[in-house]
Amino acid sequence: MPAPGILIVEDHVKMADSISKGLEESGYIPEVAYDGFIGKRLSETKKYDLIIIDVNLPLMNGYELCADIRTRNTEVPIIMLTAMGSTEDKLMGFERGADDYIVKPFEFRELLARIKALLKRSVNEKKEQKILRIADLEVNLESKAVRRGDIPIELTAKEFSLLEYLIRNKGKVVSKADIADKIWNIKFDTGTNVIEVYVNFLRKKIDKNFPVKLIHTHIGMGYVLKDVSSDANQN
Repeated sequence: MPAPGILIVEDHVKMADSISKGLEESGYIPEVAYDGFIGKRLSETKKYDLIIIDVNLPLMNGYELCADIRTRNTEVPIIMLTAMGSTEDKLMGFERGADDYIVKPFEFRELLARIKALLKRSVNEKKEQKILRIADLEVNLESKAVRRGDIPIELTAKEFSLLEYLIRNKGKVVSKADIADKIWNIKFDTGTNVIEVYVNFLRKKIDKNFPVKLIHTHIGMGYVLKDVSSDANQN
């Protein structure tokens, strides 16, 4: 099996070269772009197993580049690097399609751990079943298409990841800590409302205009994706 190819889009030459060297020593095949336009061109012409993008890039910033890549490729894992670590900055990155977000400065071993986790998840997704269902909701893991009945639903990459996690655990209450760990790869911070924000985003898209609600809150415990209509029919 060939070594995974990783594109690094980082304008800080010393950092980019350091990451590239570390990845090469860890068995990966890295390639570096020092501005957003070069990163865009390489992502259009070559196939990578994972892409690392700095936010503050010349010519085309990291958010724009991430969104551009997502219009062409919904599957490649994307990690964003930035010195800006506020919840708003992270939300912007996830909204543009990032899978993970690392705040500078960081240790290389942390970046390496995130890379391994995303690559492992990517490989596992390709091996597993392609379509998940609950009630009239259908999630296609291959095409990333989501439907309720005959109605297509557009989700961002992070919303899709959250929905996938909920549907894989349908009928089971998952805590905010579980979601923070599995979807954001972080320890849950009680001072942030990022999870509530994303659950609300998801509710507006898959529940708001439908009579049967699928996402339910268990106060003090977490959330569950459940078809309550089927429970009612059984009673």
